[in-house]
Amino acid sequence: QAQLVESGGGLVQAGGSLRLSCAASGSIFSINAKGWYRQAPGKQRELVAVITGGGTTSYADSVKGRFTVSRDNAKNMMYLQMNSLKPEDTAVYYCRVFSSLLDYWGQGTQVTVSS
Repeated sequence: QAQLVESGGGLVQAGGSLRLSCAASGSIFSINAKGWYRQAPGKQRELVAVITGGGTTSYADSVKGRFTVSRDNAKNMMYLQMNSLKPEDTAVYYCRVFSSLLDYWGQGTQVTVSS
């Protein structure tokens, strides 16, 4: 059973930056797709960014040019660098590792952007 643990959330002013980290246990990390999702109060969980096992990235339109997803397979770590944060980025952010055979989620980390 793999575990994912997010960290790096917090309170930041609009225009600021945060870097989220996702630490994975087990041997699931490098070959599978990985993603960051977020869920704001009263809203559905939405995709923020995905990085495939081969390193290809994709982003939600709302974060393109501001957020960057990366990973360090040797350390079983994934990151989300968030710049130019906006109040509408406020949400609980979750990391996910998934394939057709598995689907793991972290417990989430709160990001709050004040105006």
